[in-house]
Amino acid sequence: MHPIKHFKTITEHRRLVRHYCFKLGLIRQGLMHDLSKYAPVEFLRGAKYYQGYRSPNDAERRETGVSIAWLHHKGRNKHHFEYWIDYLINEDGSIGFGGNKMPKRYVAEMWCDRVAASRVYLGDKYTDAAAYDYYNRARKWTMIHPETGAELEKMLKILKDEGEEAAISYIRKWLKEK
Repeated sequence: MHPIKHFKTITEHRRLVRHYCFKLGLIRQGLMHDLSKYAPVEFLRGAKYYQGYRSPNDAERRETGVSIAWLHHKGRNKHHFEYWIDYLINEDGSIGFGGNKMPKRYVAEMWCDRVAASRVYLGDKYTDAAAYDYYNRARKWTMIHPETGAELEKMLKILKDEGEEAAISYIRKWLKEK
């Protein structure tokens, strides 16, 4: 059990997300981001499976076959594309299962979350390409809505190619578009 290390990790992550959300004008989202990580169902598992270099949910999943902490977390935090997975009615009227389009403010918060997580887990090894590279490695098995995925990828690519200020500037403008 590593409760102090886990507390420091999630608190630093929240601080960074708050920093990015505030730059984007998402004040309430910055303040409310990931508060569920302090709930016993998430915090105790996070402390038990703490690794310091990646999410403890991965270790819980490997040991038990499921991450109860993740199931709790993704069901309460709209900045995760997994929150938006549900039944879909296809154009032909058939019913399928997949990612629904996310509201812009949650896509922007997802960008903040991914950048902050990359910074926290990679530490000195962080580069502006880190969040993009992580997304690229995992996207083949994600159930994200195509438009949401394309927009997130664009934001992460701008960060990778042009830097943080360019990405923040782009996202601020994008949020104001109808």
